Amino acid sequence: MAEGGYKIRNKEGIHFISFAVVEWVDVFTRKEYRDIVVESLKYCQKERGLQIYSWCIMSNHVHLIVSAKQNDLSDILRDFKKYTAKEIIKAIEKHNAESRRMWMLEIFRKAGTSNSRNATYQFWRQDNQPKELFSVGFSNEKLDYVHNNPVTAGIVEKAEEYLYSSARDYYEGKNVGLIAIEFLDG
Repeated sequence: MAEGGYKIRNKEGIHFISFAVVEWVDVFTRKEYRDIVVESLKYCQKERGLQIYSWCIMSNHVHLIVSAKQNDLSDILRDFKKYTAKEIIKAIEKHNAESRRMWMLEIFRKAGTSNSRNATYQFWRQDNQPKELFSVGFSNEKLDYVHNNPVTAGIVEKAEEYLYSSARDYYEGKNVGLIAIEFLDG
């Protein structure tokens, strides 16, 4: 269940989900950390029944449009965040060339000590802000938002140029990106 007043109420629905790194730390500037998220999403698709319609990894947050075959989206997201947090922290700790390593770990440690649910570190903010896609118009709005995030941030000129997003799949009309998706109708 998402916190902060947001809950996934319709377990059969397709939802727009956003979650961010605590203190909006720009962790995903390194490929190694982005790839942990990508591989974990692929695992959740294959082993947990996560259906991904759209995705984008930005420098400090992730956007998804997803549903779950067994209607356990909240459980999948909880486990995804727990696993990726642990793996990314481990990668940061081992990454000798990470110039911001101590700074990031201190932020994650500080966030972890102020949250009784964590033993040491907290990597993700606790809110997912799920929004059910209830109409074609709202679905298209969120799809455009997800795909245009890198354009708005000035990373690329065209959404389909961004590697860590499903925009290229929609642009090509077939799965050509890093994660196989299911296309939204509309």
